[in-house]
Amino acid sequence: MARSTARKRALNTLYEADEKGQDFLSLLAERIAQPGAQTPLPDYAIEIVRGVADNRVTIDRALDEHSTGWKIRRMAVVDRNILRIAAWEILRNDEVPDKVAIDEALSLARTLSDDDSLSFIHGLLSALRADKEQYPVRNEDDEAEAADASEGDESSETAVSAEATGSDAATGSSDAAESTEPAPSNPADSQPDQQASDHQNTDRQASEQETAAQETSTQSQDAISSSQMDSGVSNTTE
Repeated sequence: MARSTARKRALNTLYEADEKGQDFLSLLAERIAQPGAQTPLPDYAIEIVRGVADNRVTIDRALDEHSTGWKIRRMAVVDRNILRIAAWEILRNDEVPDKVAIDEALSLARTLSDDDSLSFIHGLLSALRADKEQYPVRNEDDEAEAADASEGDESSETAVSAEATGSDAATGSSDAAESTEPAPSNPADSQPDQQASDHQNTDRQASEQETAAQETSTQSQDAISSSQMDSGVSNTTE
């Protein structure tokens, strides 16, 4: 009787969360913290809600795969949550015999649903019971965390790659700016060129002076030679 009551309390919590579109565990936390006028949730009711929430993906997939005509999203809210509780007990709770899980689900359906739903629930759970080995126990939380970690690693790698690309682009821009920037003028570097120019000017002036001296000397020699010739002519005439 105690577990039957716990199942009904768990169903109330799942039903309310499903109707509101609220996360199962979120509403469960509210009910635990503030039970209101009701007595605190039984431990087994809390275990059921947590079990359904933690294994919801597998449970809903299993129910869809064994449902004929109605997928879980199209079922009445009360029916699909009765099925979720029974499916969790069949697939994940070894303490509850499969037959007991089915009978308890049918008991809830007799009270809260109609005759058509009763036969539908019975047939679906019987088919699921026969194929339960297709849904081995695995930690869906670990799988979800691994998927999140994988996405996080890919994002980090993308961020690192983008950062490296940005750094390379910045370095390339800096190099290009440095290559086009004129080199600073260094007075010390220009001194040798100035000194060479001064030497060239001095050499040029010396060369010009030497040429002028040679021309003056030549003119003097020509004048002396001409004077000697004139003197010889004068002597001959006398």
